Amino acid sequence: MWALTAALRHLPRERYELASEIAHPDAILLRSFNMYEMEVPATIKAVGRAGAGVNNIPVARLTGRGIPVFNA
Repeated sequence: MWALTAALRHLPRERYELASEIAHPDAILLRSFNMYEMEVPATIKAVGRAGAGVNNIPVARLTGRGIPVFNA
């Protein structure tokens, strides 16, 4: 969490919202959370994985919805 907090200091606070529960997110950034059982909101435009690989993300299902998936 420290690295995330440090990184967020470089971003304009009025441009993002950080929450564990949010009604209409634009994107999802995750590390080890398994998304296979998650109902992905219709508002999602992209999913990013903070780490190597995307084995915890249903890439085919999201790609079919036109949602790009990437890792960093």
